[in-house]
Amino acid sequence: MDLELRHLRTLCAIADAGSLGRAAALLKYSQPAMSTQLRRIERLFGEDLFVRTASGVEPTRYGLEVLTQARDILARADAIRRRPAGDGVAAPRALRLAATNSPVLSGMVVRIRSRRPDLTLTVSSVYPSSEIVEHLEKGELDAAIAADYPGMELRHSAAVAHREIVNEPAFVALPAGHRLKHRMEVPLAELADEAWFLTPDDGAGWPGVFYAACAAAGFTPAAVHEYLGDRLQLQDMIAEGLGVSIVQATTRPNQGVIVKPLAGTPLWTRYLLAWRRDQVTEDITETLFSSAHASYRDLITRSAHFQAWAAQTFRLPRS
Repeated sequence: MDLELRHLRTLCAIADAGSLGRAAALLKYSQPAMSTQLRRIERLFGEDLFVRTASGVEPTRYGLEVLTQARDILARADAIRRRPAGDGVAAPRALRLAATNSPVLSGMVVRIRSRRPDLTLTVSSVYPSSEIVEHLEKGELDAAIAADYPGMELRHSAAVAHREIVNEPAFVALPAGHRLKHRMEVPLAELADEAWFLTPDDGAGWPGVFYAACAAAGFTPAAVHEYLGDRLQLQDMIAEGLGVSIVQATTRPNQGVIVKPLAGTPLWTRYLLAWRRDQVTEDITETLFSSAHASYRDLITRSAHFQAWAAQTFRLPRS
């Protein structure tokens, strides 16, 4: 069997749906046919691309690599199929893009400009995900990167759609000389006496999910400093021992700062691509999503602490 674009679309549909059954319904296959198709594709690659979980399926580490390349190939194939109208020169298409506090944005924009030179981007920073939804609902934005949390999924009208980019564990940034510096994972309860730097209310569930995790660990934070500003300045304050902070798993620590996973991963953040259905076409949506996903994969590649956590967390027995 030769690898075809339809096989790559099948893999992406399974990953996006999170289950073979939902992917089969989306592609109008029977579930047995979908399972058979996946087995054939995996035999072609010579390795499992998905593992079964209690809620469906998840990509393996190799599967994530395949999916990243598959999305890039599909986006390029879609671009090849597009034909400019009229005299052969496509009119520039303006796209209003916003993002919450996410390092994905820069790499995403670079890829969009490379893949879709016909798009003219205007980019803005909107921290609260609740405000992002409002701007989308009012037609003031075309697309955005937003965030939500387990059990507090982003809510919006039918005029807006969204798609998960990644569900990411929260890590903690500590001074390099911290007493827990030698731990592979840091129990949240052992940080009960620390001062915390926290970003403000994002209208989507933060910092409520943080306080709930602290309560589950048996404590209330001793001191909290609300901070939303320059990330380098935040790391400088952490390096000076002024406090610790919940950070994104792909955060690159500066000198004097270490980043560690939290034991039991009590905090997760889901990053989403959200867009207006009447403003963003299917091919542009795929370009936005694949660009954001590839940008995140680059961040993971450069993050040694994330790689170590993933290797330990997703280590699977060989059959």
